[in-house]
Amino acid sequence: MVPVDEQTEWTWLARIKRPQGRRGEVFAEILTDYPEKFTERQQVWLLSERPGNKANNDSAPCAAEITNHWLHKGGIVLHFAGSASISDAEKLAGLVVAIPRSERMPLGEDEAYIGDLTECELVDVSGNEPVTVGHIADVDRSSGPVALLIVDSPRGEVLVPFAKSYLRKLDLANKRVEMALPEGLVDLN
Repeated sequence: MVPVDEQTEWTWLARIKRPQGRRGEVFAEILTDYPEKFTERQQVWLLSERPGNKANNDSAPCAAEITNHWLHKGGIVLHFAGSASISDAEKLAGLVVAIPRSERMPLGEDEAYIGDLTECELVDVSGNEPVTVGHIADVDRSSGPVALLIVDSPRGEVLVPFAKSYLRKLDLANKRVEMALPEGLVDLN
């Protein structure tokens, strides 16, 4: 198990919504593109939700062992060691299931974790001069076959398909995503 402290950066796997069943299981919203990896993961961490993917100051990360899991109605049911009743499961509602970023699965070129895209500057490089569209606030993976970047721009929220054909440069170290966007796309929103 990787040691954690207040400097640990986290990758969120799921957000616990409610109890599921009578034996301490919980239903959770899946926040990873790789839910099949729950099979390989027994050790996770439970965090209080807070922007920046850090643990809440008043609630330290808590190690948890997954004893069973299964996909269910668009989410995942998790059973943790020590959770044996509905009342045990109710105490877990609202927590985030996470792992230290150092334990993430490596990705291929031009691939990114959603958590790494948030707060990146989105720049349209389709014209003669690059134009800053805004900053990526979130990613909507449920809107269709291609994820949508939810971008905060000076003109309001802009939705941009995160299509490989648009992507020109992904510079996560400098929090910058360059895309050649079709003319008029930003104005549609």
